[in-house]
Amino acid sequence: MTNIRELLAKNMKAYRNALGLSQAKLAEKVDTSTHYIGMIETKNNFPSPEMLERIAASLGIDTLDLFSTERTLSEAMRICRKSALKELRSLMGQYINEKLKEVDKKGV
Repeated sequence: MTNIRELLAKNMKAYRNALGLSQAKLAEKVDTSTHYIGMIETKNNFPSPEMLERIAASLGIDTLDLFSTERTLSEAMRICRKSALKELRSLMGQYINEKLKEVDKKGV
């Protein structure tokens, strides 16, 4: 049987790495310290339910995915890739909207 801290640490690190995020970048997204993220990933700390939700949201996954024993690394990468593509789509939409506003202002 897997220890829940070990499972969280393993899955959180796998999802973070699949997204190409450093501990510092994840900490920034979660609005916590790099030290705290490191403590979770080394099984020295266990986050509150609210922090688990923030971590999962920052990774673009469901909170329960942090504790899944069914997910493989390739599945983690697929989920993270999908999350990254959704974020890219949103950013591209924002960019296009900004360019349309510029065109409207210039009357071109």
